Amino acid sequence: MPETLLELNDVSVSFDGFYALTDLSLKLVKGEVKSIIGPNGAGKTTFLDVITGKVRPSKGTVTYRGKSLVGMSEQQISRNGIGRKFQTPRVFDNLTVLRNLELAVSPRKNAFSLMLDPLPMAAKDEVHRLMSYVGLAPFASTQAGSLSHGQKQWLAIASLVAQAPEVLLLDEPVAGLTDEETLRTAELIKSLAGDHTVVVIEHDMEFIRDLDFDVTVLHQGQLLTEGPLDEVKKDPRVIEVYLGTTED
Repeated sequence: MPETLLELNDVSVSFDGFYALTDLSLKLVKGEVKSIIGPNGAGKTTFLDVITGKVRPSKGTVTYRGKSLVGMSEQQISRNGIGRKFQTPRVFDNLTVLRNLELAVSPRKNAFSLMLDPLPMAAKDEVHRLMSYVGLAPFASTQAGSLSHGQKQWLAIASLVAQAPEVLLLDEPVAGLTDEETLRTAELIKSLAGDHTVVVIEHDMEFIRDLDFDVTVLHQGQLLTEGPLDEVKKDPRVIEVYLGTTED
């Protein structure tokens, strides 16, 4: 039986009486890719905020490997193995691709420390592996600010993987990407499954189809349904609140 890695149980989040999440229960299984979809205001970002400690639930439990995350700081949760990539890729525009990844893999998160304490060979090898993995090896000496939007997304994902989290939370990783970049990003994320548990928040249905994993639909802060995309899209409740029309 697959191992449950992270679990939300009856989680509610209230902001001055408005419930962004209401009695949400959801499990993440070790090594899976879980796609979370839903209309604006469905609670997708709040769901990530609760897991990462940015928002504390009004009620309910959030556990990772059986240990409660409620009350932990964002830094503590990150150090425990949960990493997040925000919608806008957060990279150091004035540093090279190589330097960005060296900072990500280094336990000391500043450039000054890297100058004083060079990375061990194993860490350098991991940096070069990641650059090749996301197709950025030819851009090692390029400042990140000069990369295309899609390349910045890949650098942000590689920087997250460099920190070796067990759970990767990716918020709209293909927003603003070309069709070719979107397809490549889907292949990249699929390749992370198994070694990592990946949660993807996304609106692009073709990208979700390319991922080819079951989807979870949120609506008004609650779990509406889960299952294969083609089945979910035929659910009358999903059609009503999100998709609007069926597909042939």
